Amino acid sequence: MNQTQPSKDSAASGPPEISRWASAVVTVLSFPFGPGLVVVLIPYLLTRWNEGRAYPEAVRILAIVLIVLGTGLMLASFSRFTIEASGTPFPTNPPSSRRVIVGGPYRYVRNPMYVSFAVVLVGMSLYLARPVLLIYTVVLLLLLAAFVHWYEEPTLVRRFGEQYSAYRNQVSAWLPRVPRRSP
Repeated sequence: MNQTQPSKDSAASGPPEISRWASAVVTVLSFPFGPGLVVVLIPYLLTRWNEGRAYPEAVRILAIVLIVLGTGLMLASFSRFTIEASGTPFPTNPPSSRRVIVGGPYRYVRNPMYVSFAVVLVGMSLYLARPVLLIYTVVLLLLLAAFVHWYEEPTLVRRFGEQYSAYRNQVSAWLPRVPRRSP
């Protein structure tokens, strides 16, 4: 089964089609409300970017690597909505994705955007030597996991049916790994 094609039911009853250009504009405009809020504004309010007692240089280098990797993962995850799905990254805002996104980072983890937030925040915590950001990251992940469990995944199962269920059986929700092959 080709998982990038919408089922007949989802195409008929799914969100309206939008152009790739419109998808790209909405995706770019979503950054202030997603990553901008979660990875910039709230950490700023918690730390005012003031550093704690500096960690060793090796930890700060690791922090920079995590921030760069997390940011790359975030950009790759958001871009898949324009590249692959002709939709937006808002699950509550039609026209969100018209297909189950299975390419790029979504091949290895079902929630790469949320994972990218955590990677960047851990990096920021290490760079600034501010454990409060680790606490914030844990709370954020718990809230995101609840959102995924009680809203996002049931919505995707209703929208895409077996197509999403098969994807969910093959790809881990939170820990990136090589996907299982279908029988």
